[in-house]
Amino acid sequence: MEKNLLEILACPVCKGELIYDSSNQELICRFDRLAYPVINDIPVMIESRARRLSSEEEN
Repeated sequence: MEKNLLEILACPVCKGELIYDSSNQELICRFDRLAYPVINDIPVMIESRARRLSSEEEN
């Protein structure tokens, strides 16, 4: 994912910072504990498509 794109993207729920997890192809919002998928290099920033982070992933 391009660094410039990551700098302007924000969590659609809280408008907070996202962290890119390249191994899982996801954008992570630590505050809301959501992981948004990145499919074919396109972030899917829809809350209903995000998955909840497990308690192990939060740390």
